[in-house]
This record gives sequence, structure tokens and C-alpha cells, in this order.
Amino acid sequence: MLIGIPKEIKDHEFRVGATPAGARTLVAAGHRVLVQADAGAAIGYVNASYAAAGADIVATAAEVYAADLIVKVKEPLPAEWPLLHEGQIVFGYFHLAPAPELTAALLVRQIVAVAYETITDSQGATPLLTPMSEVAGRLSVQAGAAALQMACGGSGTLLGGVPGVPPARVVILGGGVVGTNAAKIAIGMGADVTLLDISHARLRQLDDIFGARLKTCYPDAHAIEEITRDADLVIGAIYLHGKRAPRLLTRATIAAMRPGSVLVDVAIDQGGCSETSRPTTHSDPLYVDEGVVHYCVSNMPAAVARTSTQALTQATLPYALQIANRGWKYALKDNAGLRNGLNLCLGQVTHAAVAEDLGYPWVAPELVLDKV
Repeated sequence: MLIGIPKEIKDHEFRVGATPAGARTLVAAGHRVLVQADAGAAIGYVNASYAAAGADIVATAAEVYAADLIVKVKEPLPAEWPLLHEGQIVFGYFHLAPAPELTAALLVRQIVAVAYETITDSQGATPLLTPMSEVAGRLSVQAGAAALQMACGGSGTLLGGVPGVPPARVVILGGGVVGTNAAKIAIGMGADVTLLDISHARLRQLDDIFGARLKTCYPDAHAIEEITRDADLVIGAIYLHGKRAPRLLTRATIAAMRPGSVLVDVAIDQGGCSETSRPTTHSDPLYVDEGVVHYCVSNMPAAVARTSTQALTQATLPYALQIANRGWKYALKDNAGLRNGLNLCLGQVTHAAVAEDLGYPWVAPELVLDKV
């Protein structure tokens, strides 16, 4: 199969769809790999390293997008839409539920969109979302700590405090991969950390892991309002499989927080968990709304793109090989977890959560695969 690895064009997106080692594995399996020139140069993966792995270096995105299978990181941006062609498999992060324009454009292009974030394993976990959730969870505390500084508009509060001065209060909404990793870093930095999750079983697990270092709470509306009111840093770490994130933080809740406090909304990829959240970029990551500093960067792991690319390739490569080796139809038919990643197929919406949130008719992927 002809496989293309384009250079990402999202703001400060320095990740790349595969490392040179990943490209080598694809070539060794008998596939031809096209890598756009300088796709990984910013993180030390120069053209020569891909060429040494057996890949062909091409100058333009148009040449890469001539491939049958595109392996990339972030969703196609408008400049890339015309390059997509009918029947092409695009394998990457899409986050379609809060993105009606993107979804409509991809349906018109009649591509096969296999989304990293909705692929599942035998336990129902999301193995291709997990590595970037780990990165984003850890980064969220670093970003929040920086935003609390006066130069960024924050209240001037040090996360860990100092002797004689109490630490900052950190509230984490969600106890999944992002929330757990955020808790690790915040606790390690000496903050006073409270985590909220709707699963009592998960709260018990986290209590066993962290003990008295972590406070836990069930997130009913009253609890969220009370706990966030005194928070210095709130981290939105909510993910509902394939769906738009619930708006747990109302504008009134944000307005009730102390001036100079910070919201880091990691859920912004799925639309954000606050009524005041809107996507930002690494070039311009912060804004103030209702007196609260907001950090809502929609590709947070790109800040540590080398680490992120290595972790992502390890997770995605086995699935890319399945698609390339067997063809997408047979690979998806035989692997239910991979089939859960099929969000769009030849003009139809094949993921129930995306269809529900965007108002499209849902076609079960099994039905589509039986017809193609």
C-alpha cells in the first residue's frame, strides 16, 4: 500500500505521524512510504533519517496526499481538504463531535476516517488516545502553574507554596488518564489537590493510589460550584467516548472564582467543559474571561512534540500495519476495537456519538463494511 506521512500545519504542531523507526517498520512490511520534506525536522527527525529508513521524501503535501493511506496526527485543516480523495483512508485524531464544518467537509470528500480517539481495546479503553492523554495531563499542571504567574495575568500564586504559606488549591474534573496524570504532577509539586469523578469505583481506586495526598469528591452541581469557588487552578479532564464534552462549568461558576485563578481545559478538543472555553493556540494560549485566565490549547502535546511523537507511534503503528497489510475493509471487519475508530465512511457517519451530537443519521460500521 502507498502510505503518506504529511507535515502537520496546525499552529505549532511539530508532531509527525510516524518516527523514522515507524517508517522503517512500514517499509519492511512491503509498503511504500512517502514522507513530506521536513515533516519531522523540528524535533530532530530529518529527511535523511526517513530516507535511511527506506521512505521516499517528497516536496509537497499534494504528493503525500496522493497516497492510499494517510497517517497523521491532527485533523485535516481547510487547506488540506481539497487534497483528500474519495476512498482514501485518513488515520489520525479527528474529534468530530464539536466540529460540524470539518465533518461536513470530510463527508463531501468521501474519505474513510479512522479516528485514533475512538479506537478501543478489549477492555473498552482507548489505547491510541491514552499516550497523548498522559502527556496532556502532565502538561496541564505545568501550563496552569505558569498561567498563575503575574506576567500571565494570574493571581501570583505558587503551586506548591513555601514554608509558612499554604499551597495552591488545584481542582481536577475527571479521574481518567488525563486527570490521574494531572493529579500525579500537582501532588508532586506540593499542591492541595481535589479530584472529582462520577464513578465511585474510580474514586476508590484513586484513593488507594494516592491516599491522603488526594481529596476526592462526587461532581454534582453544588459540589462543583463550591469547590471551584476557592480553587487557584481548575483542570478540565473530561472525556466521553467520541462525544462533545459536557459543559460542567457554567459562566456563573467561572465568574464566582477568584480573579486571577486559572482554568486549563484539556477537554477543549471535544468542545471544552466550560461555557467560557474556546480553542486557543500555542502562539496565543491565554485569554481572560470573567476574571479567570483560560488556557485552552487544542493540541497541547505538541509542546513536547518529540516525546509525544515517540509515544504516539508506539501506540498507532500496530493499527496502521493492520490497515496497510490487510486493507481497511478486512482489517476493520476482523478487529472490533479498530472498527470503533471508523467515524466516517464514504459519505456516511459511522460513529454513533458523532452522529448524535451533530444530528446526522448513524449507519452502523458493520453495515457499511458489508456493502463496500
